[in-house]
Amino acid sequence: MENSDSLKITTEFTSGLQILFGHVKKHNVVLPKMEKPWTLGLLLFWIKDNLLIEKDKCDLFMKGNTVRPGIIVAVNDQDWELLGNLNYQIKNNDNITFISTLHGG
Repeated sequence: MENSDSLKITTEFTSGLQILFGHVKKHNVVLPKMEKPWTLGLLLFWIKDNLLIEKDKCDLFMKGNTVRPGIIVAVNDQDWELLGNLNYQIKNNDNITFISTLHGG
């Protein structure tokens, strides 16, 4: 259920990552209200539990409590490293993009 305290964001998975998410690149997401602010760190686990289709391949998206090496994360086209990485507090209408730099061959 959506209410005024929920956060509306967009997540995008590109460069092959979309395969893990049912071949869907863009997801319009409504995050429920929580006591503490939503951060990118919390969002990663929410994505793993709610959007990831290929559960047995979770290690291709996450390693420990962050994204696996080789995945670039951008918030509104800005590198998350400039925004505080896992600690970035998500804002309404943020566009969060996950880009894989790893390619098989």
